[in-house]
Amino acid sequence: MLVNNVKSLLNRQLRCCIQTTSVRLLCTAEGGYTSQVKDTFRGNYDVIIAGGGMVGCTLACAMAKNSLLSNLKVLLLEASPKSDYQLKSEYSNRVVALNQNTKALMTSLNIWKHVEDMRLQPVRYMQVWDASSDVMISFSSADMMDDDVAYIVENDLMLHAINKELLSTDNENTHIVYNAKIDSYQLPKEKYSSPQSIVKMANGDTYTCQLLIGADGANSAVRKAMGVQYLTWSYEQMGVVATLNLAEECTNTTAWQRWLPTGPIALLPLDSKRSSLVWSTWQDNAKQLLQLPEDQFVDALNDALWKQYPRSSSVETCTSWLSSCLKQVGMADGAARQLPPSVSGVAAGSRAAFPLAFGHSTRYIAPGVALIGDAAHRVHPLAGQGVNLGFGDVKDLTELLAEAVYSGLDITHPNWMEKYESVRQRHNVPTQFMIEMLHRLYTVDFMPVVLARSLGLQIANALQPIKKLIMSQAAT
Repeated sequence: MLVNNVKSLLNRQLRCCIQTTSVRLLCTAEGGYTSQVKDTFRGNYDVIIAGGGMVGCTLACAMAKNSLLSNLKVLLLEASPKSDYQLKSEYSNRVVALNQNTKALMTSLNIWKHVEDMRLQPVRYMQVWDASSDVMISFSSADMMDDDVAYIVENDLMLHAINKELLSTDNENTHIVYNAKIDSYQLPKEKYSSPQSIVKMANGDTYTCQLLIGADGANSAVRKAMGVQYLTWSYEQMGVVATLNLAEECTNTTAWQRWLPTGPIALLPLDSKRSSLVWSTWQDNAKQLLQLPEDQFVDALNDALWKQYPRSSSVETCTSWLSSCLKQVGMADGAARQLPPSVSGVAAGSRAAFPLAFGHSTRYIAPGVALIGDAAHRVHPLAGQGVNLGFGDVKDLTELLAEAVYSGLDITHPNWMEKYESVRQRHNVPTQFMIEMLHRLYTVDFMPVVLARSLGLQIANALQPIKKLIMSQAAT
C-alpha cells in the first residue's frame, strides 16, 4: 500500500510538470496569451474549488486537515473580497438551522469551537401546526436521546468560523484567491484520459487542475460548463426574512412553524428576546410585506401566527374522532400544545426577501469535475435542510477521495467519483422529494387534501417510531 501511495504521488508530480508545459503551449496555440504566457499562467493545482461560501470553504478545510489529502495542492477561488468579521450585538437576518451530523462534521474540523465562542442558539423543541385545522406535530430533544433538535447560527458567523479555522490550519498546500472573478472554464472531454481543467479569470490569469469542484451556488458556472441537465422550477414565492423582537423575554429554545395556505411561516430562536423570521409566501405578498411600515408588518406577522383561518366541518369532525381514538389507546392526540410568542418589533434594516426555487443536477460529476452544495441541488427552505445537504456532500466527498488516494488511485479516477455521485444522490434525491411533497401538500386548500394531511399529521405525531424516523432523516 505504501508503494501505491508513493507511486501515486510521483505520478501527480510528473503530471504537474507535463500539464504546466502543455498549458503554456495551449495558451500560445489559442493565440490569446502568446506575449503574456508567463504573466497569465498562475499555476497548476491538484484541486481547484470554485466558490468560497460555507460549503466550499468547509471542503477546503476538510481536505487540508485530512492526513491523506493534505499533500494535495488546493486552490480556493472566492469571488468576494477578503474582509474582517466583527461580531455585532444585532443579529444578521440570514441564519441556518444546523443538524447533528453537521455539528459532528464541524466538531471534527475544530470549527464548532469557534461558533461556540461567538454565539449559537440550540433548538430543544419544535412545533409545527396547520392553520387549516387543529392538528400539530412536535419534536423535542427527548426524541433524540437528549441531543438538541438543531442549532441556529447566522450565515456570516458560520462562514467566519470556517474561514478562521481554514486560515489557521498549518498547511502550505492550501491557497486562497479572494475577489476571484472567473471568466470561463475549459473542461476535459474524454472520460478515461488524464483530465485537466483550465480556469480562466476575468483579469487574464489562468489556472489548471486535475480535479475541479463546483461549489459556486445555484447558478453554478461549473455546472453549466459540464453541460449536464439541470431540473429547476420557480415556486413563484419569496422567503421574507427579518430579525424579530419578542413581546416578552422567555427561555427561547423552541422553533415554531405554522403552515398557512400561502406557505409556511417560521420563527427560529436567537436568544431570550429575539427570533429569526423565515416567511415563505407568494411574490406579490412578499413585496407588500417589505413595503409595510414596521407596525403594520408586525401586525401582519402576529396575524399570520395567531389568525383563525376558515375550517371545514368535515375535517374538524374527522380529526376530533381520531383524537378520541388516540386518547383511548393512550397515545398523544396532539391537543396539548405550546403557544407561540408574540412579536413586538423588527430590528431596523433587517427585513429582506429572496426568491425560492427547486433545482437538481442529474449528474454530480463529469471527467475531472464534481459538484457540491447548491451547485448540485437546491430545496425549499421549509425544512431547513439546504446547507446541511451541502455539508453532507463535503463529508462524503472527502472520505471517498481519501479512500481513493489510500488505494493508490488517481484523484480523478471514475470509481470514487461515481461512488460519490451515487451515495449523495441516494440521500439528496429522497430528501428533495420529501420537501417538495410537503410544499405541494400544504399549499393546497382543497378539503380532501386538508383532511388527508391532517389525519396523517395526527398519526405521525402519535407514533414515536415515525417521529424518530423523521428526526433521524433530518439529522443526516
